[in-house]
Amino acid sequence: MEITKDISIEELVEQVPEAVSFLREKGIVCLICGEPVWGTLYEIASQKGFSDLEIEELVEGIARLKDKG
Repeated sequence: MEITKDISIEELVEQVPEAVSFLREKGIVCLICGEPVWGTLYEIASQKGFSDLEIEELVEGIARLKDKG
């Protein structure tokens, strides 16, 4: 599956486990007590104040992580 801003956090964690560390470094926590938070990447990043451009950059960074894996 392609990584987009509309991917659920649960799917993201399953597909690209490395994304958890990547997002945490950016200030986005996507796991709480070992469970994925609810919502999409876009929703979570928006709540943290990321702009649409910054969210697209996150998507691109995660896609690169997935390609490496």
